[in-house]
Amino acid sequence: MAFLTAFGALVGAGLAGAAPAGAVQKGGRVAPGVTYEEFDIQAARGVTHAHVLRVDLGNPQVRVDLLYPGVVAARARVSAMADTQGAVAGVNGDFFNITETQHPGVEATGASVGPAIATGRMLKAAVPKGQRFGPELPPGTTPEDVFGVGTDGRARLDRLALAGSVSTAEAQLPLGGLNQYALPEGSVGAFTSQWGSVSRVRATCGTDTDRAAPCSTDTYEVAVRDGKVVSAADTPGSGPIAEGTTVLVGREAGAQQLRKFSTGEPVEIEHSLVAADGVAYRLALGGYPVLSGGQPLPGLDDTTSAVRTAVGIADGGRRVLLLALDGAAAYRSGLTIAEVAAAMRDLGAQDAFSLDGGGSSTLVARKPGASTVSVRNHPSGGAERLVPNGIGVFSG
Repeated sequence: MAFLTAFGALVGAGLAGAAPAGAVQKGGRVAPGVTYEEFDIQAARGVTHAHVLRVDLGNPQVRVDLLYPGVVAARARVSAMADTQGAVAGVNGDFFNITETQHPGVEATGASVGPAIATGRMLKAAVPKGQRFGPELPPGTTPEDVFGVGTDGRARLDRLALAGSVSTAEAQLPLGGLNQYALPEGSVGAFTSQWGSVSRVRATCGTDTDRAAPCSTDTYEVAVRDGKVVSAADTPGSGPIAEGTTVLVGREAGAQQLRKFSTGEPVEIEHSLVAADGVAYRLALGGYPVLSGGQPLPGLDDTTSAVRTAVGIADGGRRVLLLALDGAAAYRSGLTIAEVAAAMRDLGAQDAFSLDGGGSSTLVARKPGASTVSVRNHPSGGAERLVPNGIGVFSG
């Protein structure tokens, strides 16, 4: 992987111009412990342009957290989320439910694919593998894979699995989902106030192996408030869910179980995200690993080039590298996933994780003296895409 030109200018407001190979070197700091740079990479399909944030988690003034619009089923521009939450920089995050052309009349939720934790608060769990949006996963990876920062302040790659149950006096049911746009076949999923107001119908469409499969014709929904059933419906609904209320959505066998619930019946709902490494997380979001212990994962795609976003981990989790490629026409050929892994390793990462790319790829950072961020790369669609989440960098 050849890095042709490296420079770190904090360029002007709006969409920053991408410099050609041979540009004069520049450099700049976004905030204490946070720097920005950009450079050309000679890739298999030509020169592409990379934008990188280097984040020192060992600096007590620096932290990273999830950027999101306040609920799971919503989208916003990365720059708007960064400014609303006070981040000095950031990138887009997980892949998401962007369209529902395969299910006419069903509303796309905008919700992300993988687990999500913001400021230590569990927001959602991962959808079944066959319900993912995004490229095919590398062998051995799952939608439960996450990039996260633990309560110890260290960044790491991990896997977060949902553990939960729905209990009545007569039975205990396993919980199959939490604030997900797709539930496993035959399961019961929980939706909380963190979901938002978007319709929950999409959760009962597709199958565990085929995202485009028809919506289930056997569904049921039960609302539980303050530990008791307060309402029920044959079809999943929409609208805000009040604090203290959980809506249980069932499909197939799960729907049949929920039909046994009666108004006023006590129900206990428990759920947690269990980390494979046993770590408590302050931040976590989905994507998929591409580099582990300095070695690319086996089976990475080395043929399909695209605009990409990725996050890398260096110095035992004390440093984070956030990379987004430029979507300008001159650089749009991008990198293969195998090239992303190589590029992150060349930048010093021991572990790396691919995030959503293409028109979603966005990197923002404040320029000196500014109180708002500017977009540093050219989004390939000509403007920022609305996305469900991202990684925000905070200082101070």
